[in-house]
Amino acid sequence: VQLVESGGGMVQPGGSLTLSCVVSGLTFSMYEMIWVRQCPGKGPEWISDINQDGDSMDYAASVKGRFTISRDNAKNTVYLQMNSLKAEDTGLYYCVSSALKYWGRGTQVTVSS
Repeated sequence: VQLVESGGGMVQPGGSLTLSCVVSGLTFSMYEMIWVRQCPGKGPEWISDINQDGDSMDYAASVKGRFTISRDNAKNTVYLQMNSLKAEDTGLYYCVSSALKYWGRGTQVTVSS
């Protein structure tokens, strides 16, 4: 099983990024998918998840209204559109399968002026 994140980078406050995670080695459409981040000096934080069909999403209060999770089951890919980024969004963003069973290696997001 592989989960490979991409799309991270450095952006100014107020900017946007879209993260992608391509999943292989499992039946992607059967798994709820999760984005977790780890900000400097803090523990892992769940920020969003999406159900198998992509029609039910949840968000942490810290990102609600700014981030949008989506998925394309035909492409085995889950996305995280991040808008209005803040310095406190800086961290390593992980793509995770349901039950926190499989993790990617993460992609770094840095929000700085």
